[in-house]
Amino acid sequence: MTPTPSPRTDAGIHPTHRLPPSTHVGKVRLAVSNLERSVAFYRDVIGLTLLPSLESASKIARLGVPGSPAALLELEHIPGVQPIGRRTRLGLYHTAFLLPTRAALGSFVQHLIASNTPYGAGDHLYSEAIYLADPDGLSVEVYADRAHSAWIYEGSELVSATNSVDFRSLLAATDAPWKGAPSGTTIGHVHLYIADLDQASSFYHAALGMDIMTWRYPGALFVSAGGYHHHVGLNVWAAGSPVASAYDARLLFWELILPSEQELELAAKRLTEAGFPSETSEEETPSHIDSCGIRLRLKASA
Repeated sequence: MTPTPSPRTDAGIHPTHRLPPSTHVGKVRLAVSNLERSVAFYRDVIGLTLLPSLESASKIARLGVPGSPAALLELEHIPGVQPIGRRTRLGLYHTAFLLPTRAALGSFVQHLIASNTPYGAGDHLYSEAIYLADPDGLSVEVYADRAHSAWIYEGSELVSATNSVDFRSLLAATDAPWKGAPSGTTIGHVHLYIADLDQASSFYHAALGMDIMTWRYPGALFVSAGGYHHHVGLNVWAAGSPVASAYDARLLFWELILPSEQELELAAKRLTEAGFPSETSEEETPSHIDSCGIRLRLKASA
């Protein structure tokens, strides 16, 4: 296993038509049972900034980071929605917020310790990650990537693991108190509970155009564009559970940002020709629906 100085865009299993390297995750919208409670969690615990509501979506809370008017996360209260238990529904496993530095992740951990907030952690070799549950039982990841030179490959596969985090080293990297998610924070990836890896691969890899970067992690596939470790995690760890219903706290949709309208249209055409359905929302934005009912919205970069 030899470290490489930069992400290997030649790595992974490639589809016939690959997404452009600059493709990345946009915003995520969740259905929640109590809007004020969820806003408080994502603002006070995760550190997002509450943004002004849009006139067209006044009942949706928008959260982001300083220096950007764009929402990373939208929270919508839907009457009748209830919290869910761990691994009890197919759909969202976690929304993953990528911090710009390891120092910021260390500050975040200090903040969790000071506020007595329970959390889990994992060292995935290419990143260090902290895991929490929101008030509705939906998981949240906050992580920082390691330098690309530290990513490890076996042949064309990016190696992943879940090891213990070296908290002594992580906390020592802290250079300032936590003051909320800093400018430059993004949603690095989403991780989904799905029913079948082959069906998921048909949507996200063969039709949409993501590379499979890691395929030997038990019960999971990790897919991305541009050699990133993953923009989407797919796992069958909740296989046998029902798809999240209209009465469950859940992922309503997530966005994937492509560099141009032309690339968007090509990706949408591939999904349609592969037989995956789409629907148009009240916002007149089409969503493409995978085999577990998860809604993906494609968007061209502004």
